[in-house]
Amino acid sequence: MRIKSLAIILIINCLMGCNKPEKWSSELGSLTAFAEMVDSGAKQIAFSEPMTIEDMEAFMPKAKAIADQYGVKLVREADLIKTDLFDSEIAEGKEVLILYKGNSYDAYIQLKEDREKLEKSGLYEGAERQEIARRLGRLLGYSAKGINNKIASNTDYKRLSDFGVKASNVFLYYKDLKKATEFYTEVMGLALMAECDNANLLKISNSSYLTLVDAAKGMHSADEPKSVAVAFLTRQLAEWYDYLQEKKVEIKYTYKPKEGGPHDGFVAVDPEGYLLEFELFKQHQENENFVPYLAKTNDVLTSAKHNETALAFHASVTWLYYKDLLPLQNFYENVMGFELAADQVWTKIYRTTDDSYIGLVDVSRGMHSYAKDKAVNVGFMVNDLEGWFNYVQGHKAFELRENSISNDKEGKYSGFVGFDPGNYFLEFNKFNEHSANGKLLEALGND
Repeated sequence: MRIKSLAIILIINCLMGCNKPEKWSSELGSLTAFAEMVDSGAKQIAFSEPMTIEDMEAFMPKAKAIADQYGVKLVREADLIKTDLFDSEIAEGKEVLILYKGNSYDAYIQLKEDREKLEKSGLYEGAERQEIARRLGRLLGYSAKGINNKIASNTDYKRLSDFGVKASNVFLYYKDLKKATEFYTEVMGLALMAECDNANLLKISNSSYLTLVDAAKGMHSADEPKSVAVAFLTRQLAEWYDYLQEKKVEIKYTYKPKEGGPHDGFVAVDPEGYLLEFELFKQHQENENFVPYLAKTNDVLTSAKHNETALAFHASVTWLYYKDLLPLQNFYENVMGFELAADQVWTKIYRTTDDSYIGLVDVSRGMHSYAKDKAVNVGFMVNDLEGWFNYVQGHKAFELRENSISNDKEGKYSGFVGFDPGNYFLEFNKFNEHSANGKLLEALGND
């Protein structure tokens, strides 16, 4: 009996020993994954888990073997750069390994030196401090959204997206509001959701709206350049083209579908000269992240019909025109918090809601020339309007047109206006409980 019990104990010990994880197994697994990413170019550099000096000494031979296997270089870092990307105490008194190829380690050293210069000169704060964190995030291969999330977790930094964007809304300005409204409701078939004394609000898709403004009572003159194009995304491109031709709508660029291209479309012109794009984005290298989002959107029927078939839209893109895209990319990613959905080199498309987008266009390639003043406002319906206003005002996130939230006399809506770096008016609104807003609030899910 004793011999049998001893045998059982030996078997159990053997099994426990066989199943016992190797020391550093988790750290080695992470390091292997990072080495492969650096080798493939997915990351410029990568950091290992912080370790005590004693542990690092024991870990180094295994780490060196992994680095050699993947052909990447390895450096021990005892003074990891401190930024708002990570908890400042994450590597205090510890060491990390930096994996890299090429000159990416030199870029890391330059970043450390730039940070130290800013700190010594007393300028390591605000936008400069945030940019140091962003540079490190880009070096580590993080997306703009990932960088923003990390900075937000370590500071009081926020974006518009943190305050809830319920819908987008583009404001166009007209000399003849009645005629424009008739075009968009009777020809385009858009549903009229709310009426004001100087504007009419129409629905394009579930979270995308169009507001037609009486220019005599609005922020812009109808004679200002119409530096905007509104894209109506549809799965019925050919049907819309035939329908609009039947309705004698002016066509600026005809429908010429192209096999293998990133998108098909045509451009129509509304009664006062605004350009309306009708587009279908297709599976293409440019659209690999964009198409899956569009596939999840639902058709919103209009009252327009072609051959007895109701026509619909499922999303929209508001195209804006700029001389220099980079500062605008930084603005819409880092201040507004929008995700880049498609990079078409000379256009950048950002996702503002589930079915509305903003497209930044290089004027050297677009349909419009640059204009400082333009007859358009880019609008967003915001859940926490007051919180967003207070944040923008307190952090000087962008220039404001006025220093307070405006309210109409009847209490229908509240809002404020600012400017993006290209001088487009940005309008932020909240529609309040009011009998005139019943249809709109129901569509927005506020009922």
